[in-house]
Amino acid sequence: MARSAVAISLPRSEYRAVRKHLTDAGFEAISVKSAADVEKLLARRSDVDVAILDTESDFDGAMEKYGIFRRADRDIYILMVVPARSLGRIGLNRGVDPRDEYFTRPYSAESLRWRVEAVLIRAEQPARVPSFSPFVHVSDDRVGATRPGGQAADDPIPLHSGGSPAAESSFAAPSGPANHDLDLSRGRVAIVFNPKGGVGKTTISINLGAALQIRHGKRVLLVDCDTITGHIASSLGLERPQTLAHAWREDLEPGERAYESIEKIATLHSSGLSVLVMSESPLHTEVLEPLRVAEAVRGARSSYDWIILDMHPDYGRLNQALFAEADRIIVPVTPDIPAIRAAIQFREVATELQLRDRMAIVVNRANSGVATADLERVVDLPSLARVRSAGMLFVRAADEGRSAVEKFPTSKVVADLEALAERLLDGTSAGEDKPSEPARRGLAGSVRGFLGRRPAKAADSGADGGPG
Repeated sequence: MARSAVAISLPRSEYRAVRKHLTDAGFEAISVKSAADVEKLLARRSDVDVAILDTESDFDGAMEKYGIFRRADRDIYILMVVPARSLGRIGLNRGVDPRDEYFTRPYSAESLRWRVEAVLIRAEQPARVPSFSPFVHVSDDRVGATRPGGQAADDPIPLHSGGSPAAESSFAAPSGPANHDLDLSRGRVAIVFNPKGGVGKTTISINLGAALQIRHGKRVLLVDCDTITGHIASSLGLERPQTLAHAWREDLEPGERAYESIEKIATLHSSGLSVLVMSESPLHTEVLEPLRVAEAVRGARSSYDWIILDMHPDYGRLNQALFAEADRIIVPVTPDIPAIRAAIQFREVATELQLRDRMAIVVNRANSGVATADLERVVDLPSLARVRSAGMLFVRAADEGRSAVEKFPTSKVVADLEALAERLLDGTSAGEDKPSEPARRGLAGSVRGFLGRRPAKAADSGADGGPG
């Protein structure tokens, strides 16, 4: 299905670069050089959802185009290049449209592409109750209610960007006045996600869940949300477990919705973990409506202390709905440029979705030569833990249908995973380790050259391999 059209009014050289990245992502990029071009475009196209305007190079022309976009009876997001000196004063203007976004030069064409992705994702994001705490979720009594204008309460509500807060050094629950919506006795949801595959999401999900269940006595539900390449069940030796899609489809009568709860569908593993697989085949997921799945996960909070969601690496509607349920978003990052780049992209999207305060990285294959502090600075997120390379241990454990926590309880990598569980429970982040000068220079050059970001540092090189 074709994606949105993006109207672009930028200098020729910038337009070409931005157009390439948007086209590669499936968008249609359309140049608009004048107000007349905008009028003609909106008269013949109804799929223009985003416009990019340049108020720095041509303020009057950009404002004329802006007026036409806003005059149109459409929900169009407008991204505007503004002078750096003006950026800090924009928030003082009470008339600012919440659909407007601002950025300054220099910028990268790729980062602008991800900003377009972010505003469109945000436009479809399920609502969350504003609160001082990231633990609050929309209460169940929303279902069936309506908003002004007749919009159903469980329809998606756009979330508006609140800026780009600096990464926090800790995940401690914020202090503040009591909030009657806040119920810390309910189970918490931790999402394990990176838009790049192969960084160890499934291995970390399984063993984090096992550490919480076995070592800390928590009731844990482990959910394989990857309907494409998920392999939690096979890694734990569960042959053909009942899936959420099968259970809901099996009980579904024409014109009815099945409501069998997650806790009744989940399979119990020998470790005590409850395991839920969304679907055994990507061809049979039509019953997994994103908001309905999110509602079911929310309902399972009363039965578990922790719900660990192992996600497929995409920004699809199912993942969007589940992101809104997360109390913690754990981003595994391996010390290689593609994984670092993917984490930065996700951070930018999450910032736009107001999810950043729930995010932290886990440095996977951490003895590969990069210090935790360096990755924190490059990715601009706090770290929860480091997990060293131990690929064969995980393979041997999976061969027996067990977690490494069960199979190799005294190994060093299991100690790393237990530290991750402890930090998740108490809300602290990992301590910084100090890089050595030679490797600091090596990683700094690579990351600066590839990402064009702040200087990075690195630690001594080490072994390779690790959780997959």
